[in-house]
Amino acid sequence: MNDRIINWNLDPVIYWITETFPLKYYGLLFMTGILLAHYVAKRIYIKENIPVENLEKLFIYVIVGILLGARLGHCLFYDPSYYFANPLEILLPIKKIGDTYQFIGFQGLASHGGAIGVLIVIGIYCKKYKTNFLSVLDRIALVSPIVAAFIRFGNFMNSEIYGKPTNGNWGVIFQRDDLIPRHPTQLYEAFSYILIFGILMLIYNKKKVKANGLILGVALILIFSARFIIEFFKENQVDFESGMLINMGQILSIPFIIIGLILILVRKKPSVQHSI
Repeated sequence: MNDRIINWNLDPVIYWITETFPLKYYGLLFMTGILLAHYVAKRIYIKENIPVENLEKLFIYVIVGILLGARLGHCLFYDPSYYFANPLEILLPIKKIGDTYQFIGFQGLASHGGAIGVLIVIGIYCKKYKTNFLSVLDRIALVSPIVAAFIRFGNFMNSEIYGKPTNGNWGVIFQRDDLIPRHPTQLYEAFSYILIFGILMLIYNKKKVKANGLILGVALILIFSARFIIEFFKENQVDFESGMLINMGQILSIPFIIIGLILILVRKKPSVQHSI
């Protein structure tokens, strides 16, 4: 066996809190990403003399949007027939096994659905608090790659959403599934998002005024272009993708890339906004 091949066989469960309720790496990393994003956003609010209490209210909306959007996105985009037949499993962390329901946690979150969910709840937030929509989205877009990166680290811990077999001199064998060296596409995405976060921070630090959709536009283009490219190395998540030229993840990425381009091309002259 090539010594550059990594054998990965980690138990996704860190600790069983009760007999039916586990603490998993995925959930822990997901929450870590949200807390780090909140920390960076808080530093930005303080730097721009924006009341931090505004951020606390906003983040509640964002978390709800991520969770509901990501869950509904998975159910509607990837397996609608199953979830329409089993509606309780859409928003409850259970699965019908035999004649009974068992707790399994939420197994299926779609990042595109999460992005749509965030856009919707921020729209609701801005309407309620009479706040500039692009101003809020610019700042949320700035920290969103942090959350995305930690979600993919969680996928790696779960040995899920991995890549196609590789004939290269390195790869990862996810022993919980098979003994084939594969592209660790979870890590490809995670490190891409960290790089994108660095690029967005450079843009933010070079711009004196950040309220015109520039950061949002760049974030959408970079995040979903990275997703589109990495999907070529990734195993399909559902059977119906097998006969498709590009898979569902790539199809869903295209509108976000187009929106990002439009935001950059037609953005208005920025104006100072300090009420978000």
